[in-house]
Formats: sequence, structure tokens, C-alpha cells
Amino acid sequence: MLNVDAIDLHYGAAQALRGVSLTAEVGQVTAVLGRNGVGKTSLMRAIVGQQPVSKGAVRLAGEDISRLAPYDRARRGIAFVPQGREIFPLLTVKENLETGFAPLKRRDRHVPGEIYDLFPVLKDMLHRRGGDLSGGQQQQLAIGRALVTRPRLLVLDEPTEGIQPSIIKDIGRAISYLRSKGEMAIVLVEQYFEWARDLCDAYAVMDRGQVVEAGPRSGMVEAQVRRWLSV
Repeated sequence: MLNVDAIDLHYGAAQALRGVSLTAEVGQVTAVLGRNGVGKTSLMRAIVGQQPVSKGAVRLAGEDISRLAPYDRARRGIAFVPQGREIFPLLTVKENLETGFAPLKRRDRHVPGEIYDLFPVLKDMLHRRGGDLSGGQQQQLAIGRALVTRPRLLVLDEPTEGIQPSIIKDIGRAISYLRSKGEMAIVLVEQYFEWARDLCDAYAVMDRGQVVEAGPRSGMVEAQVRRWLSV
């Protein structure tokens, strides 16, 4: 489904990614692990189109999307839950969810009931402003907004950051359910190692803008991965 092929990425003269490759399959969770500042978010920005690659290619279902704008990638089925959530604080929960209608055809512009099943708090707070929600509730809203777009690829950047343990469990259950449907590929950037390990089917570890280790979860050697995560 998603194939990132040996991409480089620069911010001006500074190189953030060097020859990075990543694959994410439908019906699987691919975890991207690493310390702060090693290029994980830059990789996500390259996938969703927020930052252009200077070399290599990003392909979705075989189509080279490397030069497409973020909104065109959204129309092709890429949904992004960014680090920091980036919900609209002055809009209601309902209005925030409806911003996910933008890439959809008119007939699809409704919020699937499944989203409220996954995150019941959103239904309870439909008319509350996004800024009035707790951090964990805002994260559920950000994921719900992404799911409104009916993605083929769901990209989540640090979804557990600053979230209370009970909501982390809820988010984990939601991701497991979405994987079990077999309709989308999921890429998960995470520093909470145990949570990511338990959820993922495949993993990639980054350091200094490169993938230094990758493979199926069945082949993961925990001590070796943790070596790259320690400060």
C-alpha cells in the first residue's frame, strides 16, 4: 500500500532524512521508533506532503505521489493525526469532525457512527468547543476527524504524548479494531515502546535521519531496539 523508497529530505541546507525506506501494508500497523530529533516527524511530513522530498519517491498503491500537494494526497486516502493534535479550539466537536468532509464526495459527507462507537466521549460532547476538551479527548477528536475521511492510510504522530493511561488504552483498542477491519494501512510514530511493540505488525527504528533497523515484529529483539531509544 505505502512504499517510501530511499527518500532524502532537506530543510534548506540541513538534511533531515537520508535514504529512508518504509513499507506499510493494508491490515497492519507499522511502528516508527526513535529518540526525539532523529527524523520521525520529518518522515511523516514527507508521507503526507507537508514537506517535499529532494530524492526518492513516496508511492501509495503503486502511484507515485511524491509531487502531490497534501490535499491531493488526502483525496487519495491519506489521513494524518499530527503531533500536538491541531484541532480547532473554537469549533465544536461536531464542527471539528466535519472539517474531515473536505476531501470527500458530497454523498459521503457524514460522520460514520463507528467513530462514536470507538470514542463515545465525542458523541457526548458534540456541542462542546474543542478547546474545552482534555488533552486525551482532543486526541480522540483528532483521530475521529481523520477517520471521517475514510482513509486508506492512517498516519499517527505520537498519539500517546501527554495522554492519561486510560485513554491510551482506548486509543490502542481503536487502532487494533481498525487494523482488524483490513481496510487501511496504519503508520504509527511512537516513543512509548511497550505500547507500540504490542500494537505493531512491523517496525522501523530511526537514528540521525536514517532507518537503522526494520522488520516484522516477530523478529524484533527488544534489547537491540531499546539501545536506539535510550538517551
